[in-house]
Amino acid sequence: MSNSSSISHFLLLALADRWQLQLLHFCLFLGISLAALLGNGLVIAAVTCGHHLHSPMFFFLLNLALSDLGCICTTVPKAMHNSLWDTRDIYTGCAAQLFFVLFFIYAEFSLLTILCYDRYVSICKPLHYGTLLGSRACAHMAAAAWASAFLYALLHTASTFSLPLCHGNALGQFFCEIPHILKLSCSKSYFREFGLIAASASLVLGCFVFIVYSYVQTFRAVLRITSEQGRHKAFSTCLPHLAVVSLFVSTAMFAYLKLPSISSPSLDLAVSVLYSVVPPALNPLIYSLRNQELKAAVWKLITGWCQ
Repeated sequence: MSNSSSISHFLLLALADRWQLQLLHFCLFLGISLAALLGNGLVIAAVTCGHHLHSPMFFFLLNLALSDLGCICTTVPKAMHNSLWDTRDIYTGCAAQLFFVLFFIYAEFSLLTILCYDRYVSICKPLHYGTLLGSRACAHMAAAAWASAFLYALLHTASTFSLPLCHGNALGQFFCEIPHILKLSCSKSYFREFGLIAASASLVLGCFVFIVYSYVQTFRAVLRITSEQGRHKAFSTCLPHLAVVSLFVSTAMFAYLKLPSISSPSLDLAVSVLYSVVPPALNPLIYSLRNQELKAAVWKLITGWCQ
């Protein structure tokens, strides 16, 4: 029986068996990564340079953009390299990749939950907004999100790679993911990791219930707004965020909790792309850049660079 420390490298999923399809996958991932880098980079630059955007919501959007960039840069470059050079190897970087994937994904979900709270306070308790979301409170919440993500990723990575692996080294995924590493385990101790996953799923589900409850209260408050323009502005900031959260939570929980009987390489690939690749590319478009203030700041930034 060999354990994980004796495995020098893992084999990632081959996205295609023909060069033309591999090149297509490379171009697809390149387009997604460039869109994510451009969109999130513009959000970071606009919020950093625009002094009128130094508010709690834009502070959390800045942190969300950083987590999006980290998530896309952790998985996509290696997949692009493998497609272009027709290789599947990932050496000692598998543990590091798993850690950073978990770190940035958990941080993103935590920040999405905080953004939900920000929308709830701004609409339902506007008179207490400055008190509940002061600069110190925002810094503490952001620090808690990143610190909890670090501990979460460290715990799961250490638990996963402490298991003895004796069923080969081929992963059925284009990046190192916990369920596919557990399939290689030959020890009953993998139930410990399943317990951690179940506990994490309960925490995520609890946050999602909090988000849904907050939005129910928020929508009730929005419907009491007499101004049609005010209702439209409130809905335009809430609905995109709710769409992002729903996509993120549903695909991530399905990836980690789905039954083995419904698992297949193509389904696993599609689901993993939906929760690890698509949100970082779409978040700036369907959430951040829909904000009129942020769009104006981005446009001012672009025209300033071009002059």
